[in-house]
Amino acid sequence: MKKLILFLVLITNITYAQKKKPVKSLDPLAGLEKELNQILKDQKAAGFAVAVVKKDSVIYAKGFGYKDYENKVHVTPNTLFAIGSSSKAFTTSLLGIMQKEGKLDFDSPIRTYLPNLKFYDAEMDKNITVRDAITHRTGLSRYDMSWFYFNTANRDSLLQRVQYMKPGKPLRQAFQYNNFMYLAQGMIAEKHYGKTWEELVKTKLLLPLNMKRSTASFEDWISDPDVSFGYSVENDSLIRREDYYNINGMGPAGSINSSVVDMSNWLKVWINKGNFNGNQILSEEYISEAISAQMVASNRLPNTLSPDIQFVNYGFGWFTYSYRGHLRVEHGGNITGFTSNVSFFPTDSLGIVVLSNQNGSALNDLVVNTIADRMLQLPNVDWNARNLESKAKKAEEIVSEGNQKKNTKPSHSIKDYTGYYSNKAYGQFEVSSNNDSLFAIFPFEKRWLKHYHYDVFQMVGYDKKGKIDTTDVLDILAPFYMNEAGDITSINMTLEAGMEPFVFNKTAKAQSVKKEDLEKYSGEYELGSQKGIKIYAKESVLHLFVPGQPEYELISLGEHKFGIKVLSGFSIDFIFEDDKVSGMKMNQPNGIFKAQRVK
Repeated sequence: MKKLILFLVLITNITYAQKKKPVKSLDPLAGLEKELNQILKDQKAAGFAVAVVKKDSVIYAKGFGYKDYENKVHVTPNTLFAIGSSSKAFTTSLLGIMQKEGKLDFDSPIRTYLPNLKFYDAEMDKNITVRDAITHRTGLSRYDMSWFYFNTANRDSLLQRVQYMKPGKPLRQAFQYNNFMYLAQGMIAEKHYGKTWEELVKTKLLLPLNMKRSTASFEDWISDPDVSFGYSVENDSLIRREDYYNINGMGPAGSINSSVVDMSNWLKVWINKGNFNGNQILSEEYISEAISAQMVASNRLPNTLSPDIQFVNYGFGWFTYSYRGHLRVEHGGNITGFTSNVSFFPTDSLGIVVLSNQNGSALNDLVVNTIADRMLQLPNVDWNARNLESKAKKAEEIVSEGNQKKNTKPSHSIKDYTGYYSNKAYGQFEVSSNNDSLFAIFPFEKRWLKHYHYDVFQMVGYDKKGKIDTTDVLDILAPFYMNEAGDITSINMTLEAGMEPFVFNKTAKAQSVKKEDLEKYSGEYELGSQKGIKIYAKESVLHLFVPGQPEYELISLGEHKFGIKVLSGFSIDFIFEDDKVSGMKMNQPNGIFKAQRVK
């Protein structure tokens, strides 16, 4: 069962544990495997692979643990993992190639190259540049629920949602990670070259770098004979397999799958200023610009625990910061069941890549830090022990019981909540009922809506056997709202921290009614002095006509109740006397009006 796992930005949480004397050895990696196996055990991970690059050579590559935990099949250096947002530097590099060809200016408005991209207002349309989109400074927050729960393979459809995304900050005033802006970059390349992003990544980057087993194709990835399954940790002990998640439409933001052997070649091109085996894959000018500070990501200042870890900035698909006196460039990634960390130290000609099959894992950072300290001959820090200590402290913290009101019940019958709910920045999902339970049905998964209190529900997942999984509970609450007439009209959910709830307006789910059954509602009605109101069936659809207004199509909601298809909050209840329709109640946001049928 998929959980809400986003492309995480894995900036290492760096503070010092107790310092030890540097390891004095001709081989800085001597005894490393013992430490890495301990990290694997303590982090309760299924498996991971790691490779270390020095200048243009791979000096270490090894798999740990299992790619198939259930059958105890070992990870190899060639095992394929999803790398998530570590894909972003590949996407932006395509624009770097366009720049070298004289086909793109990073400081031109992004709509110069992608006219179909529209933002929330005209000022954003006019002023947001390609550089702004690359460096996460457009003012847009993540909106990750939009692509994760309402994913589609149609990139144009996803791009159209951007115009409904209200900015959380002014342009260039704050770093706010946004995957849609990397979708846009991929689409710029697609539009320019007339090929898919997947084809461009393969032909312009993967093949020239001899990354022959790496792929942006979901189907090729999961069918590979040396592919890893993805896992998560439940209750801090149970390793559970997750379903593969195909993010296809949002591919440019993070759908590359690779091995540490292949990713070593990616590190080589960055360590060697764009050169790989004598071929200039990326220009040296682009490499310098991409790893330089373009936007402040965090104003991290020195402190007593970490006096020489500071200044987190963002370049072109890379985070950059000072790591214990060394320039470090990195990007992490996280997608359901997998975590990655791709790091290099430009002035030290050192690169480290760690790919794991654990969901949202700290393991990758711990391994990178452990190896970096050895290779850079820095005083040792037991990063694993520090992480375990931090987890233990968090576990001891008092957990809030929340604001749940006990012994309450919904205000309406279960069926009144059913229907389609949509928001233009996200998409549409269905709320259905079965017996006394409600379910939210998204494009790629279904969740049980567990009653929380009053008209508020919480989304709970299913396991692989289709049974309710009480360990898979989203923090997001789904409160239903009603209009003045008492009809359920929307769900308002807080999907972005620090932003107002997003409104998903309800469209009632139509029920099939035979044309002959519709005829009993047909006739002329009067509402006070308003005459000439007509109800009539046409082509098995009931219609409402009010003089001076357009014809309205009605949809059956059951129990002699109809909704007006194009008007939210408007509905009609037909009134019966002696088994015949005598009138109708016209439910509107400003009140309920009774119309009599003309005999």
